[in-house]
Amino acid sequence: MVDADGGSATGPTVLRMLLGAQLRRLREASGVTREGAGWEIRASESKISRMELGRVGFKERDVADLLTLYGVTDAEERETLLKLARDANSPGWWHRYGDVLPAWFQSYLGLEAAAVLIRTYEVQFVPGLLQTPAYARAVVLLGHGSAAPDEIDRRVALRMRRQELLRRAEPPQLWAVIDEAALRRPIGGPGVMRDQLTALIEATRSPNIRLQIIPFAAGGHAAAGGAFTILRFGDQDLPDIVYIEQLTSAIYLDKRDDLDHYALAMERLCVEAEPPERTPDLLARLRDEVYPA
Repeated sequence: MVDADGGSATGPTVLRMLLGAQLRRLREASGVTREGAGWEIRASESKISRMELGRVGFKERDVADLLTLYGVTDAEERETLLKLARDANSPGWWHRYGDVLPAWFQSYLGLEAAAVLIRTYEVQFVPGLLQTPAYARAVVLLGHGSAAPDEIDRRVALRMRRQELLRRAEPPQLWAVIDEAALRRPIGGPGVMRDQLTALIEATRSPNIRLQIIPFAAGGHAAAGGAFTILRFGDQDLPDIVYIEQLTSAIYLDKRDDLDHYALAMERLCVEAEPPERTPDLLARLRDEVYPA
C-alpha cells in the first residue's frame, strides 16, 4: 500500500521479516543449510541468518537464486515472493523525515505501522501516539533544545503523522498503561498539561484505545525497570516484538524468554492499574486538581 507521502504505509521492516520467515521455512523444508544457501548467493552464513530475520535488504537476484535452490518452481509462487522482495525495498512514509529520524527508530515505525496490537507502558511521558502537538513540542525541546525552529517543527510533525494510524480504516488496538508520575510532570507548563489530559479523556472514547493509570498508591510494580512497548502482528509467521527505547538507540527483543517476561510484566501492570472504565474520571480529577483552569 502506497501512502500519500510517496512511500509505503508500513515500510520495509515487516515485509522483510515476512519474506525472511518464508525463505527460512523453504530452506528448512528443502534440507539446505545456511552455509549452503550463502554459498549459492556468494554470501556468508551470517548474511543468510540476517536475511531470514528480516534485518537486511533483499536483492531480487539473490531471492530468485535461493528459490531455485529450494526447489520452488511454481511461477506464481516465485512471482509472489519476488514481488515481496521488491516491495520490501520500498521506503516507508517516514523517508521524507530522514533528516530528523535516527536509523534505529525507522525500524520501529515500520513495526508500529504494521502492528494489530500495541501495548505500551510509560513512566515519564504520555505515549507518543497520544500526545497533543503542544505537549509533543515540549518533549522534543527537552532533547533538542538547541535545534533550529524548522527542525523542531519537523520532529513534531513526524510525531503527529505517526498518530494517523489510530484513525485509519482498520486501526491497531492501542492498550496504554501510564504511570501517574507522567501525568503530574508539568511538561510544557500547566496549560499544555491541562489540554493533554483533556485529549487523553477524549482518546478513551475511541473503541480501539484502552488507557489505564498506575496510581502512586500502587507502590512498586512489575515494570520498575522502565518504559517498554510490545507489538503484535496479524501474520502468524511474525513473533511479537518488545521495543525498549534508550537515549541514543533502542533494543528490539523477539526471543521467547524475553517475550514471556515482558508479557507477564504487562499483564501484572494491567491488573495493578486502575481499571479502564475509571480512567476518564481519574484524568478529569487529576486535571482539575493539578492543572486548574
